[in-house]
Amino acid sequence: MNIPKHMITRADELSRLISHHQSQYHEKDAPEISDEIYDSFVTELLSIKKKYPELEMSYVQTDAIGGRPNDAFKKVTHHVRQWSFDNVFSDEELREWEERTYRHLKKQDITTKKITYVSEHKIDGLKIILEYTKGRLVRATTRGDGVVGEDVTHTAQMIRDIPQTLIAPATITAVGEAWLSQNEFARINMEREKLGEALFANPRNAAAGSVRQLDPEITRKRKLSFFTYDIDYIDEATLQGKVPETQAEELELLQTLGFVVNPYTKLCNTLDDAIVDYKRWIPKKHNMPYGMDGTVIKVNEITIQKILGYTAKSPRFGIAYKFPAEETTTVVEDIVLQVGRTGVLTPVAHLRPVRIAGSVVSRATLHNEDQIKRLDVRVGDTVIMQKAGDVIPEILRVVLPLRPEKTQPFRFPTKVAECGGDGSIERIPGMAAYRCVAKDSDTLHRRRLHYFVSKKALNIDGVGPKIIDILLDNNLINSYVDLFSLTEGDMSGLPGFKDKAVKNVITAIEVARKVPLYRLLVALSIEHVGEETARIIAESMQSIERIQNATYEELSNIHGVGEIVAESLIAWFMDKNHTKTLDALLKHIHIETVQKSSTNTDLAGKSFVFTGSLPTLSRSDAESLVRSHGASVANSVSSKTSYVVVGSDPGSKAEKANLLGIQILNEVEFKKLIGPTE
Repeated sequence: MNIPKHMITRADELSRLISHHQSQYHEKDAPEISDEIYDSFVTELLSIKKKYPELEMSYVQTDAIGGRPNDAFKKVTHHVRQWSFDNVFSDEELREWEERTYRHLKKQDITTKKITYVSEHKIDGLKIILEYTKGRLVRATTRGDGVVGEDVTHTAQMIRDIPQTLIAPATITAVGEAWLSQNEFARINMEREKLGEALFANPRNAAAGSVRQLDPEITRKRKLSFFTYDIDYIDEATLQGKVPETQAEELELLQTLGFVVNPYTKLCNTLDDAIVDYKRWIPKKHNMPYGMDGTVIKVNEITIQKILGYTAKSPRFGIAYKFPAEETTTVVEDIVLQVGRTGVLTPVAHLRPVRIAGSVVSRATLHNEDQIKRLDVRVGDTVIMQKAGDVIPEILRVVLPLRPEKTQPFRFPTKVAECGGDGSIERIPGMAAYRCVAKDSDTLHRRRLHYFVSKKALNIDGVGPKIIDILLDNNLINSYVDLFSLTEGDMSGLPGFKDKAVKNVITAIEVARKVPLYRLLVALSIEHVGEETARIIAESMQSIERIQNATYEELSNIHGVGEIVAESLIAWFMDKNHTKTLDALLKHIHIETVQKSSTNTDLAGKSFVFTGSLPTLSRSDAESLVRSHGASVANSVSSKTSYVVVGSDPGSKAEKANLLGIQILNEVEFKKLIGPTE
């Protein structure tokens, strides 16, 4: 098979990157990228190897375990080779691992009806191998490259969870993970900052640096923790009691001997049980005292573990099921300009589909021209993406070593076909954004109608962009008003529409005739008037007539509105086409009376941001509670934010709130702050 030149180049650069970051992580305790980005590099290189097997002998970095031992420490050859578990990232990949497990047993003429599993937390720390002779600690070593490690006995003795003497005089080699709590990590970095020293990148980095100290007193002061999770060797003659036959029994024995074992280990009768256990920890991972990036699922029966054995790198009897990545890499295949409902052009990166935060994405907004220039993102670039919780996927930076030759910086064109007319675009004064010169293009027209029926606007249930496009293409509507004159007969016979579907559309439109004033303002696609701003205007002005006849001074003096929004409102209502459409629309809808929020509460004037999923309250219900107390809701965290309410899988908003010192509430605390509700 002829290997394309660009694939050889790609494999070579990936191999170099992986080798570099292995060294930074394992040997220097100074990682430059997250584990998730490292995993994405390895996954891509493995996929290239699979497609082009002849590359296998040239690029072997994915088979490396750990890193070279540091010359500052005495080198120790392990009595039992140390391994690294393979990773899976989905239920499907996990089930494939189980199928391989049964196939391997079948090849060994082993038939078993059922394998049970043990699910353990995959803790992000430093692996240490502990050797005891007749119950006394004689040596502690790091994993190193799997064959040779570093003697760190002098520092391991300073870790309180590592017993110096076992409860029974057993000769045993135990394996565990040294880790640093989040609170201790923060304390250490604060001290280092005061001393002008470089900060640790993360708790794992700090734990590894603390163990690899020549001065054990430094290790003692840093208060590391340690979980023991495995037995590599045991002298049965020195063991008082039965030799463990399962992984679960091994953990019980370790605890009996005086080791600290993670309390959240779970015995699972089936792989489905292990998947359930894995998924229950995803929303809780940020609340754990240690870094946790998944679960390790091991075959419980030790006899079967021994039969399954090892590959060149990993045990066959266990697998690391990594949590959904909040960072990953992918390739920018194109950059296109998307026309919004107000004619503003948004550059969007079309991506090689990639799984991130539990779902597959193929698009990411690039926001504006300044953002593209700051990132210097180009078609063909490999980029690092981030997505956490309810955060929109975001491109963080370009992986420059993987940039193809002859890529060109992105330049905004002078014309965009979707803008109608001659397709001309113009830069918006004072902004890093462009817009269509023509305001009446078909694309803009459709976008406005799509937005008119959307959840944020009139919320016409079940009527989305596809139905609007069908109605437009069949000349059944041309404006907002036309929706309210549709009949069942008009829609009968449309492709894909059965009688029930037609009835549902007409019913939804009828329900939407009764509309809050703020929703109408949102639905009209007035530039700069989003949902929160519309609420403020509606509450202050109380009627569409007052808004229509308001002066610039009246509008700009509304707290939370300001000059730009006031100018936009005045310009919109001065357009005769707009007012003609509005007048016609008002004949078909009824605007609900605006309910004023209370201004006599302690929360009046406060600003709330919500992130993650709340246990019992929907996002809209929680926001309504806030507004009813005279407070406002914002989409992003800033210095003006009063409270951030956090649910499960909260993402970066909670992190920013921490940095800014903004009070963070869970749902219970939020309800207590709001007080009794009817």
